Amino acid sequence: MEPWLVVIDMQHAFGDPTSGWYAEGYDAITPVIERLAGRFTGRTVYTRFVRDPTETGGWAAYYDQWSDFRLPPDDAQWDLTLTVPQDAPVVDEPTFSKWAPALQGVVGSAPLVVCGVATECCVLSTVLGAADAGNPVTVVRDACAGATAELHEKALDIMDSLGPLSCVRGSADLLAD
Repeated sequence: MEPWLVVIDMQHAFGDPTSGWYAEGYDAITPVIERLAGRFTGRTVYTRFVRDPTETGGWAAYYDQWSDFRLPPDDAQWDLTLTVPQDAPVVDEPTFSKWAPALQGVVGSAPLVVCGVATECCVLSTVLGAADAGNPVTVVRDACAGATAELHEKALDIMDSLGPLSCVRGSADLLAD
């Protein structure tokens, strides 16, 4: 079964250096992700973190803390910063983990190659869910960015410790395969 590339949350909210949710290294990973997407033509899915206006449960307190992001679903902060091919699926979720029925419906039980932001948040949450479901996951070290370099590295260490369900590789290795 051919793997799918899952590009997590490459959005203005995380790519703008003035944003409270800025992912350090966002600009550096963008061309790496674009190269990967070129390799996974027809097998790339993009995700977006989009606030649920109902703010169920603890999400109300979360958005009390991050009130600058109490934005409607159609706000430009949620727009993707990458050029998305017209036929590529885009999955919206109001949660850190994108491993939900919409993404599962796209990728099925295929192996996943995961990249995007933030390594210690949405990437980690998605990888854990997919691994729990039995989808083998490869996280691309140099195609992910976290809130800080330290958090990025810690999250990568966690995901790399979950082999064989999850592993971490560099983009050069993946593109050479």
